[in-house]
Amino acid sequence: MGRARTASRLDGLGTTIFAEMSALAVATSSINLGQGFPDTDGPAQIIEAVVAALRGGANQYPPGPGIPALRAAIAAHDSRFHGLTYDPDTEVLVTTGATEAIAAAVLGLIEPGDEVIALEPYYDSYAANIAMAGGVRVPVTLRPPDFRLDVDRLRDAVTRRTKAILLNTPHNPTGAVLNAAELAAIAELCLEHDLVVIADEVYEHLVFDGVHTSIASLPGMRERTVRISSAGKTFSFTGWKIGWACAPPELLAAVRGAKQFLTYVSGAPFQPAIAQALALPDSYFTDLRDGLRERRDQLAAGLAGLGLEVFIPAGTYFLTTDVRPLGYPDGVAFCRDLPGRAGVVAIPHQVFYDDKAAGAPLVRWAFCKRPEVLAEALQRLATTFG
Repeated sequence: MGRARTASRLDGLGTTIFAEMSALAVATSSINLGQGFPDTDGPAQIIEAVVAALRGGANQYPPGPGIPALRAAIAAHDSRFHGLTYDPDTEVLVTTGATEAIAAAVLGLIEPGDEVIALEPYYDSYAANIAMAGGVRVPVTLRPPDFRLDVDRLRDAVTRRTKAILLNTPHNPTGAVLNAAELAAIAELCLEHDLVVIADEVYEHLVFDGVHTSIASLPGMRERTVRISSAGKTFSFTGWKIGWACAPPELLAAVRGAKQFLTYVSGAPFQPAIAQALALPDSYFTDLRDGLRERRDQLAAGLAGLGLEVFIPAGTYFLTTDVRPLGYPDGVAFCRDLPGRAGVVAIPHQVFYDDKAAGAPLVRWAFCKRPEVLAEALQRLATTFG
């Protein structure tokens, strides 16, 4: 058959679980509670801002770091919500979604052989990014029922080869929000061992219990943190793919150096619109959070009513269940059967783990859907499993 055509660093990555399950959703006309995208659009005035930008000529390459108005809006947002001060000209970079920001940060900062600690379960692109950079992924597992960080395990995971911690809080898929003690322990380790933090904070405004604190706001951490977020989750425009990274100039230069050879630039007409979105009043952000909390509680109650063990998330728009009460020891088998049996799609946790046994019985459900859609999904599940 000749030589292998696929680079060995991609071994085991395959097709993302999201592509597989979304295709199943379409093939079976299922309600998709797997992939995390809302089924309603964000604010109408922000859509109109895109239309105005299109008609106003924002259709060519924008500046490489992003348009000045958006970079200024990102800096103002981080000052407003986190007390962080970033220079829009040297410390803010607009990216094609947070996914590209994370990839560019890993590619720009990680040398082959460097170890990168990631909280497990981890978003699947983390594993791909670390592999493509030639790094070594070192998982630290969050375990049910509360998915709290085991600080001793984190400390034990640090070696002389550790370069960075890829930190996601609020955490996808568990919904855990790291508390002050956990963040302080991470900061202490980073200062002691001279580590960089790549902080994925895309769910920063979706916190229902407790508060989100950016690790960059802790003493000594701004200088060693790449803070990443995006417009997709906060404004329900996931298809626009507008994200950003904020970091001190030396770190941001590394991210920008990789990013320029990925997409170069993108989203010209969306950038001025997101600049406007970031300046929306506080009521927008609180209404978004409160509405999602109601849908979290709706889905949690319905799934618990089926006999599932439900782990209530403090943040994000995902919740996790243990599916063993329905007779499935394996979440992958459950999720592959579910569309055909019940007309509903969910995502198995197992694909987000190196420790497959730890994630085997767990399944993630997205509640960023209209209440009537969640009600229909729960009715289908009750008909099948009730």
